[in-house]
Amino acid sequence: MNKIIGILAHVDAGKTTFSEQLLFHTKSIKSLGRVDKQSAFLDSHQIERQRGITVYADQGVFQYHNSTYYLIDTPGHVDFSPEMERAVQVMDFAIIVISAVEGIEGHTETVWKLLQKHKVPTFIFINKTDRTGANVEKVIAEIQANFTKQVLDMSTTSLSERMEERVVEFIAEQDEELFDYYMENGFNHNLWLKKMQIMVKETELFPCLSGSALHGIGVDDFLEKLDLLTVTDYSKNEEFAGQVYKIRYDKAGTRLTFIKAQSGSLQVRDQVIYGSSDYREHEKITQIRRYNGSQYEVINEVFAGEIFAVTGLSNAVVGDGVGANSDKATFEMIPTLRSRVVFEPHVHVKEALAYFKILDAEDPSLTVTWEEKLQQIHIHIMGTIQLEVLKQVIEDRFDLKIEFEKPEIIYKETIHSSVIGYGHFEPLRHYAEVHLKIEPMERNSGIQFESVCHTDNLANGLQNLVRQHILEQEHHGLLTGSGLTDVKITLLTGKAHHQHTHGGDFREATFRALRQGLEKASNIILEPYYHFKIIVDIEQMGRVLTDVQSAYGKFEPPVTEGDKAVIIGKAPVATFMEYSTVLASYTKGKGSITLVFGGYDCCHNEDEVISRIGYNKDADPEYTSSSVFCAKGAGYSVKWDEAEKMMHLLS
Repeated sequence: MNKIIGILAHVDAGKTTFSEQLLFHTKSIKSLGRVDKQSAFLDSHQIERQRGITVYADQGVFQYHNSTYYLIDTPGHVDFSPEMERAVQVMDFAIIVISAVEGIEGHTETVWKLLQKHKVPTFIFINKTDRTGANVEKVIAEIQANFTKQVLDMSTTSLSERMEERVVEFIAEQDEELFDYYMENGFNHNLWLKKMQIMVKETELFPCLSGSALHGIGVDDFLEKLDLLTVTDYSKNEEFAGQVYKIRYDKAGTRLTFIKAQSGSLQVRDQVIYGSSDYREHEKITQIRRYNGSQYEVINEVFAGEIFAVTGLSNAVVGDGVGANSDKATFEMIPTLRSRVVFEPHVHVKEALAYFKILDAEDPSLTVTWEEKLQQIHIHIMGTIQLEVLKQVIEDRFDLKIEFEKPEIIYKETIHSSVIGYGHFEPLRHYAEVHLKIEPMERNSGIQFESVCHTDNLANGLQNLVRQHILEQEHHGLLTGSGLTDVKITLLTGKAHHQHTHGGDFREATFRALRQGLEKASNIILEPYYHFKIIVDIEQMGRVLTDVQSAYGKFEPPVTEGDKAVIIGKAPVATFMEYSTVLASYTKGKGSITLVFGGYDCCHNEDEVISRIGYNKDADPEYTSSSVFCAKGAGYSVKWDEAEKMMHLLS
C-alpha cells in the first residue's frame, strides 16, 4: 500500500529530526543525522545545512510492514510557506510536530488551517517531552481549544490489542450505531480499528502521540499507530492521472518535474498530456527517478500513490494536472512583499534574468518580473529570511553576487497635518529636551530630517545625534504600531546640561518628542497597492471592472485590442492579492494579470485594520509619549497632554 505523508511544523519544533528518526527506525538510512551537526539526511542542500532550517520540500522513502511510505519534509519557516503549501496538496496524511515546551506557535496555526482547507487527515506528534518545561497535557488542551475537540491522545493505549477504555468510549461516542453495538455487545477490536481508520481519513479524528525525536522516544510507537490507522485506496488499473507539485533543476541543468501519481501507472517513453483544461501539451517521458533525499534511482515504471520525478516535460508548471487530471491546483500563500534585485555594475541583467526564470519555475510564488523600461528585476517574497536565503542560493548555484532592496511591509502610518512634539528626559543626573516639528509629505517620500536649531541652543554634535535617532530605525505609529513614513521631521530646538547629559538621553527625549507629536496629530494608515494590468476577453470586461470596484480599486478607461480588453488600474494588495486565482477560475485560465507593487496610499479599511491588529499605543515597550522631569532629587513621569507646558525651553 502506498502512502504519502508530510511532516509540518513551526520552525524549530523538531520536524526534520522527527523525519530523520522515521527513516532511521525503518532502516531507510543507516545512521542518524542532526540538524545542528549539519548532517540531516533530508536537509541535503548547502543552504539548509548552514542555516539549520528546511528551505525545500524534499522527500524520503521507507518501508514499514506492508506499506511504502513517501515522506515529505516541509519548510517550517513562514517565509517558505508557499513551498510547504505546494507539498500539502499531494499528501495523503499529514503529521504536525508541536513542541511540548512552546506549544502551538504562529506558524502551527497557519499549517493547521491549510491542512483543514485541503482536508488532509492529520496526526499530531508532541515533541521534546524530555526538555525542561515540557507539558503534554497543556499542549493537548491548546489543541482542543484552538484546533479541534476531536484530538485523541493515544500515547498510552495499544491499538494492536486491547485498547484503553477511554479510547474505546471516545470512538463509540462518535457513532450512534457503534455506540449501540458497544452497549449491547461490548468492545470489538476489528470494528473499532476500522472505524478509527475511517474517522482519520474523513478528518473526524486526529490521533496525538508524544515523545522526543532527538532521542528516538516514542518513534516506534508512532510508526505502529500511524500504520494501523492509515489506509489508501489507489487504483493501478485506471488511466494514469497525476499532479505536478514541484519543479527542480539538477546540478547538470536537467529540468525535473515532480509528480504525484493519483491513479494508473506511468512508464518511460509514455506520451503524456499535461497542463490546464484550457491548454494542454503532449510530451514523452524520457526518464523516471525515485528520490530518497538527494539520492535517486532510475526506474522504468511508477504506480498510483507514488511521488517521483520525470524528465521530458519541458513546460510543466507547479499545479498542472497530468494525464486524466486536467485540474489546475491553486495556492493561497501569495507573497505581499516585493523587492528589487540589485546587481554589481558589470553584470548583464538580461543574462541574470535567465537564472531568475529558473528560480521562478521552481518557486512560482516569486513571480519574477522584468521591467524593461527600468532594466530591473523584481520578485515577490514572504519575508527577509527568504531574501537572505535567495542571495546565497544565487551565489552558490549561479556564481552571481546580488543584493536586494529592503522589502516593503504591509502597513505604514503617516499624519494629515503638521504638529510640534515635545520631549523631556530628566531622571536624576540625566538631562535632554527636544522640540520637533512633524509635517506630512507626499506619498512614498519616506522620512526626511532637517534642523533649524541654532548652535547656541544645541551643539552640532547633539543635533546630529537627534538626526541619527530619527533615522536609525523605523518608528511606530500610534494606530497599529506600523512604521511611520511620508513625514518631514524638523529639529526646532533642544537643550542639554553640561553636567548631567549622558549617552542615551537624547534618544529618550527624541523618541518622546516624536511620540508626543503623533499623539496630537491626525494619524492615518497606509497600505501597499498593486498597479495591475489585466487582459481578458471583451465579454468578461464587465466582471473585471465590477471586481476591481468591489476590491476598492480604481481603473483607467479600458482599452480594446482585437477581441481582448486591457484594464490598467490600482488596487490594495489586501483585497487584490488573490485575484489571480479568481481571474483564472472564471476565465478558465485564459485571462492574464500582471501585478506590480505600486507604493503606499490611504488604507481602504482603516477601522478594520486597527481592530484586527489591536495595537495598544500605551503598552509599547519601545515608545512612550510621556516626559520625565525631576523634582526634589527624583524623576517623575508627566503624560503627553500635560508635559508641553512644563518644557524648559518654553518657560
